[in-house]
Amino acid sequence: MLDQRLKTRIDNFVSRLEREDVCMHGFILSVGGQVKATAYYAPFEEGKAHRMYSVSKTMTALAIGILIDEGKLSLDDHIVDYFRDYLPETPDERLMRLTIRDMLRMATCFRSTAYREGVDENWTKPFFTAPSTHEPGTVFHYDTGCSQVLAALVARLSGQEAIDFLNERVFTPIGADDGKFWLRDPSGTCQGGTGLCMSLRDLHKVSRLVMEGGRGLIPQWFCEELGKKHIDNRLCANEEERYGYGWQVWMTRAGWAMYGLGGQLAVVCPAKDALLCTIADTRLDNVGVQRIYDAFFEEVYPYIGIEDCDEQRLALKTHPVGNLPECAMEAAGPYFFGPNNMGIRSVELRGNELIWENAWGKNPLRFGVGENIVDTFPGWPDLPTLCSGGWVESGLLRVRCFIIGNAPCGVDMLLHFTENTLTVQSRKSFDPATNCYEGVATGYKA
Repeated sequence: MLDQRLKTRIDNFVSRLEREDVCMHGFILSVGGQVKATAYYAPFEEGKAHRMYSVSKTMTALAIGILIDEGKLSLDDHIVDYFRDYLPETPDERLMRLTIRDMLRMATCFRSTAYREGVDENWTKPFFTAPSTHEPGTVFHYDTGCSQVLAALVARLSGQEAIDFLNERVFTPIGADDGKFWLRDPSGTCQGGTGLCMSLRDLHKVSRLVMEGGRGLIPQWFCEELGKKHIDNRLCANEEERYGYGWQVWMTRAGWAMYGLGGQLAVVCPAKDALLCTIADTRLDNVGVQRIYDAFFEEVYPYIGIEDCDEQRLALKTHPVGNLPECAMEAAGPYFFGPNNMGIRSVELRGNELIWENAWGKNPLRFGVGENIVDTFPGWPDLPTLCSGGWVESGLLRVRCFIIGNAPCGVDMLLHFTENTLTVQSRKSFDPATNCYEGVATGYKA
């Protein structure tokens, strides 16, 4: 009988992530197909759709694999042959040489995404009109536009948008039937590189399906090839992103992973038949995703196969910012701001809320002390927000807000109060709602 101390290792994993201030929303750990731990961090709940960001790329690739197996296309086909109607009169010669195989392994001829969100109506077409930067098939360069084109290709070849194709062919047959949706570009095409919203447990089911060779729903050969290194990527910034890249998945120190912005992960470890799936929002921390990898590979992974535990179900809370009660102020301001790069007009402190005035009007920004509270983002009543605040030292308040809707993002601020001045220093993770929260500005009492 295996040693039962794996529970302690999972507890250490949870404690480390909290200690390192990683904003987790949930995780599932399984070994040999048996779930060992499930955790949700309030207010996140089981079965609820969560933005998966670039995990969408892997799901798009699964649809491509099915279509290849059915003879609808091949790995060595040129992508331009399926989008002749998008080509300019004189197409780019390097683009003409780009294959499906190279698109799957992020070896396109572009060093950045061709489409412009908020500008282009059709996010597929710019891929075929933008000037190339290098020869395709030579180097890895992460290109979300490539995955957008692959999603458009699924629609052209199957007559179904990627979400409908995968619902019919993969999700429903395996019982991955929690509510899910796929954000679209303005032309109605699924955002193949970033837009899938699905539950954590459905992510776990699909990841397990791929680990088991597709069970006849996804071709086994594609599941096997997907998780192999197909191109070198050692120039990437974070450690776990330098082990190579497969077919719309990342190699890791112990296998491969589906990887979405902010900590949406399916970490597949074939040698131990282990799978860790996570949802999170690490976008305010440049190395936040690496913290998740490190915590798992150092606290839990070495003991899998040696130790075991009964299934654990953890009900946790998202970690708030720290607070020194003796430094708290009850009220201050209002402070009025001249022209500044954040567009702040006035700010007033009233207990556990800031009355914040900017281009979106005057609205309360409420925060919990010692806890996160759910409210709405100032000026954006449809955007739910998870927010906490705490006094760092006398006159210095930190407020951190995570927007938790379809585009998780955040704002982290320090507010330095004196009797006559307020200086606000703020940083953000990108979203239109957070555009006015990056920079430094000082306001004054009237």
